[in-house]
Amino acid sequence: MIKLLNILRENKILVPRRSPEERQKNYQIALQKKIQQYIKDGGKGNLDLENTPIQSLPPGLKVGGNLYLSNTPIQSLPPGLEVGGYLNLRNTPIQSLPNDLKVEGGLYLTNTSIQSLPPGLKVGGNMYLENTPIQSLPPGLKVGGFLNLESCKNLKSLPDGLEVGGALILSNTPIQSLPPNLKVGDDLYLRGTPISKKYTGKEIRKMIPGVEGAIFR
Repeated sequence: MIKLLNILRENKILVPRRSPEERQKNYQIALQKKIQQYIKDGGKGNLDLENTPIQSLPPGLKVGGNLYLSNTPIQSLPPGLEVGGYLNLRNTPIQSLPNDLKVEGGLYLTNTSIQSLPPGLKVGGNMYLENTPIQSLPPGLKVGGFLNLESCKNLKSLPDGLEVGGALILSNTPIQSLPPNLKVGDDLYLRGTPISKKYTGKEIRKMIPGVEGAIFR
């Protein structure tokens, strides 16, 4: 096909160019074929769709490794999605996640439009939510690694029973209260928050004894 096009161009025979709409449609078809081939191959390894115009994923998709979706226009994820590694959604317009989402690795939501998380969400690795409009976290949230909520300007409180295996970063948020049963496996960062201005480190430690690391205010 390429050889034919070159012959036509050498003989100055005009070849009509595809419209942007047609190219976009063909790109979407190629991406869906890539996903279907990945499924056919057993869903092993990583699925890299980063920096593509991907708009949807098939229901029940199971990714054995990492799923890369950063810098795409994707707005929602399908029910039944399981990711064995980490799920990267940085710089996307995503606003919510499916209730049955499973992520064994980290969850990257930095600079997204995420507004809510499903109840009982469990993330095996680190969770990045900095610079998002999220207003609250769901009850029963468990994060195996650290939880980064820095500069979440709408976040004023945390849910009861929140468990974070690593550090909890709340710097530069309007957080006003912490649940007494909060569990943090590493350090707690409260710089630039109303709590850090209102209470001393000792007072904060007394309020939330479940912090195993240092408290930075």
